[in-house]
Amino acid sequence: MTEPAAPNIIVNDLSYCFPDRTTGLYNVSLTLPPRSRTLLIGANGAGKTTLLRLLSGKRLAPSNTVSVGGLDPFKDGLEGVTYLGLEWVLNPIVRTDIGVRELLKSVGGDFYPDRKDELVEVLDIDLDWRMHAVSDGERRRVQLAMGLIRPWRILLLDEITVDLDLLSRSNFLGFLKKETEVRQCTIVYATHILDNLADWPSHLVHMSLGKVKQWGPVEELELKEGQGEGRGNSRLGMLVLGWLKEDLAERGPRNNMQGSEGKAYNNPGVGGYGALRAPEREKRSAP
Repeated sequence: MTEPAAPNIIVNDLSYCFPDRTTGLYNVSLTLPPRSRTLLIGANGAGKTTLLRLLSGKRLAPSNTVSVGGLDPFKDGLEGVTYLGLEWVLNPIVRTDIGVRELLKSVGGDFYPDRKDELVEVLDIDLDWRMHAVSDGERRRVQLAMGLIRPWRILLLDEITVDLDLLSRSNFLGFLKKETEVRQCTIVYATHILDNLADWPSHLVHMSLGKVKQWGPVEELELKEGQGEGRGNSRLGMLVLGWLKEDLAERGPRNNMQGSEGKAYNNPGVGGYGALRAPEREKRSAP
């Protein structure tokens, strides 16, 4: 059976209001092609998490503003979309006295043994670990394996590699790059850590104060050879550093309540476009 084509992501004039009537996104428009690997770049509070949660279908966007493979992610309940963000990594079960084998089995490890074995190797996981007795970095590796065992078509990552050591992160990013090269899938990754990323992204999206300031293929945005004073940084790193300095000068001190920092996770999502998709267990128990 032929694998379906990788989905594209289209955002068209998207504005988003939180329940307290503050605006999290302003007139966002962008197009990310199939099998792309996009870095979502911006300071804290730029709107990155809000955009990722809308793309994942966790929040309701205005009609005809978000399309993932031609479908509305909130209304159509897309299959094959994996979102790994803050609430996922804070799941309390991964801090209990439970074994790694049991956790991987609970998320489909027995149905995808080859993927499980590859992720265990890539993330350097010991199947005999007990989760209450491992470090934060080791716990994060197990969580990443849990989230990625089932094949996905869209992967949305929100700062989920912060606890990984340099080698684990490099191997993990290599695995993700290979996935887009051999499978029909697309990745959007929000991060502030640019180590090992110089040759990783195909596209960049620069966000500030809820707006997309620029986006496109890396080769159209990245500094050219010889531009800027690298001081040991990659050209990608220098480009992002320049963007963030410009954003800070435009925004000014953090005393005027601009930006959406914290609101994407902390508000209850009641009213306006703040509606949240109910978890599966809640929907099953509804009358």
